[in-house]
Amino acid sequence: MAENQGNFTDPSTEIQEKLLDAALMHVAFDGWTPATWDASVADSGVDSTLAEALFPRRAVDLAVAYHKRGDAMMLARLKEADLGSLRFRDRVAAAVRYRLEAVEDKEAVRRGATLFALPQHAAEGAKLIWGTADAIWTALGDTSEDANWYTKRATLSGVYSSTVLFWLGDDSPEHQASWAFLDRRIDNVMQFESLKAQVNKNPLLKPLLAGPNWVMSHIRAPERREDLPGRWQPRV
Repeated sequence: MAENQGNFTDPSTEIQEKLLDAALMHVAFDGWTPATWDASVADSGVDSTLAEALFPRRAVDLAVAYHKRGDAMMLARLKEADLGSLRFRDRVAAAVRYRLEAVEDKEAVRRGATLFALPQHAAEGAKLIWGTADAIWTALGDTSEDANWYTKRATLSGVYSSTVLFWLGDDSPEHQASWAFLDRRIDNVMQFESLKAQVNKNPLLKPLLAGPNWVMSHIRAPERREDLPGRWQPRV
């Protein structure tokens, strides 16, 4: 019985994937809209009541599922890749690149960016980007438990978001311009981190940061819950 459980596939997951695949045939034309939702249900042959149970917000939840599928593909590629010889900043760049290369239909991402730019869905879009940044840091072995847990993910969220927007308009061969843009953004972050270190070491400036540093030292990574992004490790 235990052996069979190891190979068990949740039927609902298969149905979700079926609906998402059907939706992608229409997103380029109709976006993540009710029209795409109706078409995905009709084309997939999934019962409409079951479909709505799996995706209560219909097309919005399909867009969320599409984003999370890309995250899963990126993580699978990271797991197989040998990045040990790379500098850490290059590992981060590779992860972001893998995430974008997981996209088979750029128009689906463009339509998603439009959807999550709407005020009513902006919070969901920010959550998805944060989740991608968190997935990257977790996969690369981040063990931060202080304020760095937040700053790393916030910074990478900004890098990822700006790179996606550039990539959407990039028509250079094999997106070389996008990868160069990504490298520049990461270099900017590294320069800022270097500046922070220099300021903290400066005997004249260090006293000015005593208060902010004290506050930051008391910030901890969130206790892992299923509704929070990040990685949960029980405290010993």
